[in-house]
Amino acid sequence: MSPAAISAFYKPIASPKRILPWVVTTALIGLVGVPLLFIALQAIFPRLGEGLLVAPFSMWLPTLADPRVLQLSLNTLVLGVSVALVAGALGGMLGVIRGLSEIPYARAWDIVMLMPLMIPPYIATLGWIVVLQPRGYLQQVAGFHLGPFLFSFPGLVFVMASHLFPAVYFAVSRSIEASGGQLAEAARMSGASAFDVFRRITLPLALPAIGGALLLVFASTIEEYGTPAILASQSNFEVLTTAIDHRVADWPIDLPGASCLSIILVLLALMAYSAQQRMIEGRSFETIGGKTQAYRAALRGWRLGLALAVLASAALVTIGLPLLGILSTAFTRTFSGGLSITNLSTRNFEQLFSNVGGAMHATAFSLALATGTAIVTAIIGVSAALVSRREGSGVSFIRTLTALPNAVPGVVVAVGLILAWNQPWLPATVYGTWVMLLLAYSCILLPYPVRYAFAALTQISPDLEAAAMMAGANRIVAFRRIVLPLLWPSVFAAMMLVFSIASRELVASILLAPVGTHTMATFVWKQFEQGSLGLGMAMSVIALVVNMLVMAAISAALLGRGRT
Repeated sequence: MSPAAISAFYKPIASPKRILPWVVTTALIGLVGVPLLFIALQAIFPRLGEGLLVAPFSMWLPTLADPRVLQLSLNTLVLGVSVALVAGALGGMLGVIRGLSEIPYARAWDIVMLMPLMIPPYIATLGWIVVLQPRGYLQQVAGFHLGPFLFSFPGLVFVMASHLFPAVYFAVSRSIEASGGQLAEAARMSGASAFDVFRRITLPLALPAIGGALLLVFASTIEEYGTPAILASQSNFEVLTTAIDHRVADWPIDLPGASCLSIILVLLALMAYSAQQRMIEGRSFETIGGKTQAYRAALRGWRLGLALAVLASAALVTIGLPLLGILSTAFTRTFSGGLSITNLSTRNFEQLFSNVGGAMHATAFSLALATGTAIVTAIIGVSAALVSRREGSGVSFIRTLTALPNAVPGVVVAVGLILAWNQPWLPATVYGTWVMLLLAYSCILLPYPVRYAFAALTQISPDLEAAAMMAGANRIVAFRRIVLPLLWPSVFAAMMLVFSIASRELVASILLAPVGTHTMATFVWKQFEQGSLGLGMAMSVIALVVNMLVMAAISAALLGRGRT
């Protein structure tokens, strides 16, 4: 036996290199695998809650034969496709203007167009309601309202597209900016018109990015709960997410039916996610052979005015109006008092800081949960990314587990956790405690730190660790003193993003929050249901401020990494 083989044979089995994959696999199975497993088991064995594995698949035939299930699936598909088309049209038009034109203060326009993604969808929807509903701000100012439009299918599509169009805007503008350089310039020098350059060169090169963005919008739409729950209920347009919630939260509780609907929703999301991955990876063009400069038209006169007018109008309608509704309601004494100087007041914020309705407790609870989620996902995400650098069947399994939450809606994760922790044979359970929320948030948001950490690790040469170990450092010291400092800016940015999303997460909070305990999201939801619009909007403003501060921290972290 060679000396190398002898050394490997006697290598301590408890070394960090050998323990880490097992620890990561166990954590991922508990965090991601268990809720999804129990969703599948409950859908197969309808009496699982009684501890009985009998009558397998007996729920599927009546479920699939129920015309309401078919209608729910069709509604979800139609909504997803409609929002993708509207968001694609709006975001594509704005992205083309940004990518092909010399727009003054272009980076500022990018920040403006990013703002809809910073506003939680359910909060933006509440802003639209107070503006467009009967006796809303639009009627107070202009004398008419758009309530019938808002509480209809077209209104639902418009509101959701207004939130998601930035995904298409950035995909189109960045793709055109990257691919519209040398080839477009060569075509123009050969006599092609600007329209021909766009139609035959720029647009075909941008199609993979556009298609990927549209599929992302579709997946985000079918997974959304808050906006359909608020708007679609009044137009009797129910989708899978709201139907799953009704079967879990309303009496009589139908866990087998909720599980079957969850499986259908997961399959739809997986189809969209898989199509997006194939579109991104399936088409590749080498268009840059050296230093490139994007081809942009220098707009002058009325053309520049028209481009700016289109950008400003889109920003005013999709961002300004819901923000106006949120801020106006938060800073007015009464909603019925309208937009007047005499009605301005900070009373709603004073009540919040006086802990009316447990507002401060909800805020502290949300921030603590968000902090815990950021820490848990960062630890598991970095560990999973470290293991993913290797090869082997176990590594493939870990990669699959870390990618699954991308395609699993939050409502499905919540239902899976309810099923997993309500089994009669469990000696103890965390159901009804804050731990359920921590598990749900961590499962839903795990892909962010995994993706950020893995991307950063690919830029760190393994030779650095090898050199440290040759100098006498063990693996832990090499990671702590070399790899971790290089990883930290990306990991910090991921943690801030996780913190931001966790602090405003809605559907898992509604389904899993302990009785009598509220998060910031459920507090806003409760105030809206009770008619306390001012108090709910004041909490929404606090959530928005938290998001903006977090985005600033992420930008600072990324800029700091760029300087290093």
